[in-house]
Amino acid sequence: MKKNTLHKTNLGHSAFRRLAQACMSILLLLAFTTYTFSQERTVRGVVTSATDQNPLPGVTVRAKGTNSMTATDSEGRFSINASEGEVLEVSFIGYAPQEINIGTRTSIQVVLQTDTRSMDEVVVVGYGSLRKSEITAASTNIKAEDFRQSGARNAMDLLQGKVAGLQITRSGSNPNTGVALQLRGATSIAGSNSPLVVIDGIPGGNLDLLQQADIESINVLKDGSAAAIYGTQANGGVILVTTKKGAPGKTRFDYAGYVSRDFVQRQPDFMTAEEYRQKIAEGVIAPNNDFGDNVNAFDQLINQNNTSQYHTLAVSGGGENNNFRASAYFRDLQGIARENGRTEYGVRANFNGKGLNDRLTTQVDFATNLNNANLLGGGGWEWAYTRNPTLPLKNEDGTWYYEQTTTNEVARLAEEHNRRQQQTTTLAGTAGYEVIPDLKVNVFGSVQRNAWVDGAYASLASEPSMENSVGALGRAYQSSRLEMKYAFEPTISYNRVLDDIHSINAVVGYSYRYEVNQNFDATNYGFQNDVFEENNLGAGDQLIAGRAGMGSYKNDNKIIGFLGRINYSYDGKYTFQGIYRRDGSTRFGENNKWGNFGSIGVAWHMTSEDFMQNIRFLNDLKVRANYGVTGNQEIGNYMSLVTLGTGNNYIYPDGAWRQTYGPTRNPNPNLRWETKHEYNVGVDFMMLNGRLGGAIDAYRRITKDLLGTYTSQQPPFIRDNIFTNVGQISSNGLEITLNAVPVRNEKVTWTVDLIGSTNRNRMDSFSDDTYKVSYRDFSSIGGFGALGTAIRVFEGSRLGDFYGKRFAGFTEDGRWLFYKRDGSAVPFDQINDSRTDLENTDLAVIGNAIPKYHLSLNSTVSYKNFDFRVFFRGRFDYDILNTTQISYGNQIALPNNLLNEAFTRHGELNDTYMYSDYYLESGSHVKLDEMTLGYTFKLNNEKIRNFRIYVTGTNLALFTKYTGVDPDYVNDTGIGSENTNPLGIDGRGLYPNTRSFLFGVNIGF
Repeated sequence: MKKNTLHKTNLGHSAFRRLAQACMSILLLLAFTTYTFSQERTVRGVVTSATDQNPLPGVTVRAKGTNSMTATDSEGRFSINASEGEVLEVSFIGYAPQEINIGTRTSIQVVLQTDTRSMDEVVVVGYGSLRKSEITAASTNIKAEDFRQSGARNAMDLLQGKVAGLQITRSGSNPNTGVALQLRGATSIAGSNSPLVVIDGIPGGNLDLLQQADIESINVLKDGSAAAIYGTQANGGVILVTTKKGAPGKTRFDYAGYVSRDFVQRQPDFMTAEEYRQKIAEGVIAPNNDFGDNVNAFDQLINQNNTSQYHTLAVSGGGENNNFRASAYFRDLQGIARENGRTEYGVRANFNGKGLNDRLTTQVDFATNLNNANLLGGGGWEWAYTRNPTLPLKNEDGTWYYEQTTTNEVARLAEEHNRRQQQTTTLAGTAGYEVIPDLKVNVFGSVQRNAWVDGAYASLASEPSMENSVGALGRAYQSSRLEMKYAFEPTISYNRVLDDIHSINAVVGYSYRYEVNQNFDATNYGFQNDVFEENNLGAGDQLIAGRAGMGSYKNDNKIIGFLGRINYSYDGKYTFQGIYRRDGSTRFGENNKWGNFGSIGVAWHMTSEDFMQNIRFLNDLKVRANYGVTGNQEIGNYMSLVTLGTGNNYIYPDGAWRQTYGPTRNPNPNLRWETKHEYNVGVDFMMLNGRLGGAIDAYRRITKDLLGTYTSQQPPFIRDNIFTNVGQISSNGLEITLNAVPVRNEKVTWTVDLIGSTNRNRMDSFSDDTYKVSYRDFSSIGGFGALGTAIRVFEGSRLGDFYGKRFAGFTEDGRWLFYKRDGSAVPFDQINDSRTDLENTDLAVIGNAIPKYHLSLNSTVSYKNFDFRVFFRGRFDYDILNTTQISYGNQIALPNNLLNEAFTRHGELNDTYMYSDYYLESGSHVKLDEMTLGYTFKLNNEKIRNFRIYVTGTNLALFTKYTGVDPDYVNDTGIGSENTNPLGIDGRGLYPNTRSFLFGVNIGF
């Protein structure tokens, strides 16, 4: 049968072509704006205070649903381009915001009332919204104007350093990697520590569908009281993302785009070919290790033309009864590594409608993302650093040079490919009907579909083909995955204010979620040519020989929940909140399918009291206290059930070969939720007419019934381990957020945001009456020497403790000396390095991998049309194990290429590989993470509403004593059980640290 073939395509583009495309897109868009969409004119006005009738300088005036905005001058006056019937939003810190429909007016007077109830905006919470004054829990709302401007690869990058207690860690600037998220420290050993992400009501929303230009705000629910409405999924907190919606008025178009470049900033100091030959001349390296070439393998892996670009165009508008917003985007991200990129296309659309005398409301959200990812590059850095720099990359005849001990990574990039084609789509809809005034029934439903196909091929000239002992040339692999998520959540809400004193906000509902995913993969070898690649696996000849592979799986899970919340406020002074949720999950044992979760919270709005009215400097003061219980069901499917797996094939007496099956897991009908109990007290404040404000929160959280794997007795159990609930983790922390406006006048506004947090995690217990464990080891060191794990956690001790030998110096001949328990320094062979004899071992806690303090500072200055932002952040008081120094700062690794520090900093060392505090380095650092300079053109133009250009630099400077690539790339989340990025371990082949520069444009017309 004739089979279709696919021709090779070049996934990359030249830097010139990408830059030309970006410039052309901007020029075409500017030309397009010459068409007049509606008649705009200048609207002028003045803003005064209702308290003393004085003009207010620095008040923000914005055309609703647009980026068109201005500020009042020293006399409270402003002018802005707006259309007939448009709505102006007028806001000022310390005053209640106003929305004004200008109608046909060209001149308006605005009087702002003092906001006596503290920043009383409406914010999104779980299954609804609340006024900020009614919130009793710890939460942080970040608006679009506060996001980072660095061209975020992932929507969560926008929050880095913006939310006290939220840790965001990347493993590098690889465009195909995500981020690790953790809120207020680790809460689980085997379960997830990440917050639940909810996008426009869709639980577990896919971050690939989010673009910065589409996001209106992000609200982070930090404590158990705020997150309890999500019950079983909220142990790690909740992140609520709200995307932009349409607004009544004329049709608007908004364009945003940028181009950016990455540059290598820091890399380890390994020997060059010249320095390597110098060591040969000195007799340090044997002469036969000079192969005559001069190769900088690191440069060969770098994409020197890594220009990235992004373009998005949004259209919005509508009438009083219906409105819409739709956007489309294109993004081409090119990593600093060759064959490492991601090209994306996407569409997001939102439609809102009203009917039946405004009693019926409907909303439909659709989003889809298609991406082609080049997954081949991004690795090979350890090889590039450590290979002999005199070795050639190619033979004299032009073929690739291969050797048995390492992979030629440059050849791999030339002779192989690894591509992903992915589409993620979400469709969600909400219908609401107001049965009687203030009582509304809502029905929400969503479907998420995430599917991708991976294809990889190694050509006949590739290293796997050349070194294949059976002569099976070529290697092809293909896999496909499909993930489906369904949600159905009807709710009834009631929102009423009685006698201007009693405010009631309540919601009850039902939640149904179902997830199913399946996968298929196959591999074959033995291809006669490279024509088919992975698109015709049957062309390989190793299926009959039994060397081909094939696999598949399918699994699912279901959650059902019943929920309720009530908020009651009295006279704007006292607020009470109660939440209850009952969840059932298929992931847990037959005896524990259901769990109960909930919270209570109170708030006292002190500045609403009569005795506070004479305290003029204090505009707002609210004290909060709450307690919440949440759960964690983020474990593998079927963990409570006995599962079967295949064994060997055996011949039966009838002569037939039959597959055997056996149990792979012990059943546990008592498997239940991890449950987190969290206490939080906090205060929100604003003073000096909005010049200084912020929040302070202190919390304590205890996670009980930790999930983990323990040794089981045989019999009665079939297997020697069981997944069960044992142990407890606790943590305490303090979070501070300060917002200041040191300068505010008609020409200059200077704002400063300072965010800090501290957290201390402790492992209270590992054991119970049935399962006994004294400690657990985490974070494999890897590399040379079989050095084991770096982190050990004892009952009652901190999470993240490095456990090992204490360095005491070197002998005269360069041998290791370590301290014994009694303080004496002895050679290694006299150390008791037992990891089980805890009474007599000389090993000790030598450091900790989790930062005690996080701090960030954002400073923004606006002067006339210019705006300038500087963003610093840092982590303090923690340690990093530098495994690059362990493996390549030791001359025992010769003739591999080594760090120059092996002959300087570690020149005294003449011994084998060892793990001790000698290789622990302080991870404390401060980073100038972002600097942005922008200019907004004040155009007296009826066609263009706003026009802003800006330039941003990221990762501009690093201040640290750490000698590795970047402490930011070292994982400080979790507890160390992460396989690919263990806690506190820097790795020996980290993705290069890069500095980025970006030029962007925003246009509204």
